[in-house]
Amino acid sequence: MLHLLRKKAFLKIFTVSFLLCGNFLFPYNGHAQIGKPELNMLEHDEKPYFFGITLGASSARFQTELHPRFLQYDSVFVAEPVNSGGIALGLNATFRLSNRFQLRFNPQLQFVERNIFYDLKYPDINGDKQVTKKVESIIVSFPFSIKFHSDRIGNFRVYTLAGIKADIDMASNARAKKAEELIKIEKYDFGPEFGIGFNFYFPSFIFSPEIKISNGIKNLHARDENLKFSNVFDKIQSRMIMFTIHLEG
Repeated sequence: MLHLLRKKAFLKIFTVSFLLCGNFLFPYNGHAQIGKPELNMLEHDEKPYFFGITLGASSARFQTELHPRFLQYDSVFVAEPVNSGGIALGLNATFRLSNRFQLRFNPQLQFVERNIFYDLKYPDINGDKQVTKKVESIIVSFPFSIKFHSDRIGNFRVYTLAGIKADIDMASNARAKKAEELIKIEKYDFGPEFGIGFNFYFPSFIFSPEIKISNGIKNLHARDENLKFSNVFDKIQSRMIMFTIHLEG
């Protein structure tokens, strides 16, 4: 059910983005106009700060490194991460630094699923030799980014961004006691982010689709030698590609 909801959310975000951009780039006007199009929100570029909301869909996975003693274990043949989806909701605050640079703070609540596929030597309690373990996370993320943007071309502008983020996994299971079927993941993470986005200026708001890559630096794995699904790994790090829509005013 959670997987289906994530798919529906991603499709809705993509559809809204496509329709708005299409309407922006190819507006219908019953009267022919001669000359340049009207520029929207001219005063906005001089604001010292402004706010907005964020809607996002992500593709997330773990970057894993097997333990040096993996070949000595006889219960797991293969352990590989699998790409999974997620959604995000957030707010953003942007501060003008100069004509080209802006500072953005974009706290988000992310619902993320990152799975690991296992090929087992012996069937599990359900009789399956190939299983996928789900690691579901509810992450409170605090990204800080520097944005570098181009000049406006009519009601359009492009920007790039780079920054860092700090994450808190509210569903962390690192201290779980009954964890025979789990992969224990630590609560805190941090790492760099890089992305590119586009500003579309409408009469009353700015519509900004954005794609961003973020990589976690910290080893998230709370390794337990006694757990067969966990002891095969030495290091687990987070990886994410996020498509985001920002609505700013």
